[in-house]
Amino acid sequence: MVTPAARREAVALLRKSFEVSERRACAALGADRSSVRYRSIRPDDASVRVRLRELAAIRRRFGYRRLHVLMRREGLVMNHKKFRRLYREERLQVRRRGGRKRALGSRAPLTIPQGPNQRWSLDFLSDAFADGRRFRILAVVDDFTRECLALVADTSLPGLRVVRELGIIAAQRGRPALCVSDNGTELTGMTVLRWCQEMQIEWHYIAPGKPTQNAFIESFNGRLRDELLNETLFTSLAQVRAVLAAWKDDYNNVRPHSALGNLTPTEYADRSTPGPQRGGALRYTTGSAPHPVAPPSPMGSNVTGILPIAG
Repeated sequence: MVTPAARREAVALLRKSFEVSERRACAALGADRSSVRYRSIRPDDASVRVRLRELAAIRRRFGYRRLHVLMRREGLVMNHKKFRRLYREERLQVRRRGGRKRALGSRAPLTIPQGPNQRWSLDFLSDAFADGRRFRILAVVDDFTRECLALVADTSLPGLRVVRELGIIAAQRGRPALCVSDNGTELTGMTVLRWCQEMQIEWHYIAPGKPTQNAFIESFNGRLRDELLNETLFTSLAQVRAVLAAWKDDYNNVRPHSALGNLTPTEYADRSTPGPQRGGALRYTTGSAPHPVAPPSPMGSNVTGILPIAG
């Protein structure tokens, strides 16, 4: 019996069992009468708890921080400490999934892009239908605004399909200064190299076995797989495309992004102005595109002197 609540329960049990007064029961147990008589005036926050459980059921992989942001958008006024207490009392903690082992060692810092359309990252994801057939997803992300530019699902995504989808995106929002990808056969073929030369877009391939050199798309892939692919059972390609389109819209316009100050990527893109990101740790004196994050592609080399970094 340590907590006041436990003492109150013990006093009540003693009075009921032996039909003694409150004074004698408190004296026998060494409990303070004022503590036994105390009744909490703290609000139970029933409506907040109900809404919190509803959001947690919809956003199953969201922690208390993102749920707090969503509820503040709905008008909730509550500090994060109390919100975390309610979250913990409702037993809504997200169980962390085991990740793959990563190699240890030094990591060179990545240069951060300084504006929209300066750098796009591409990667492929793979998943399966309920009957075991496989399908692939092409993901394209703007590394500055964190916007998801495309989620293309199909049973096969050759290089010709990749450049076609990139052309559609470029027609809608302009060409990027740089594209970054791994060394997959779809992205190293002559179709992609020829398209880069025609569009005058630099393309850089990360070092083999170094996915951290393309960290923005790897982080996005983790969110996509954790929040959607692992939570959904797919039966047809049409369903996959519809679900991906809805998730893409939610990711860009609703989901708070912690790296953007809990803004959505669309809000951050609207507010963005030319200048350094994250406190201005890196500044470029001239040019619009950032320094490449990987060695130059075989199609050509970077022109030195275009992107000097101020010391």
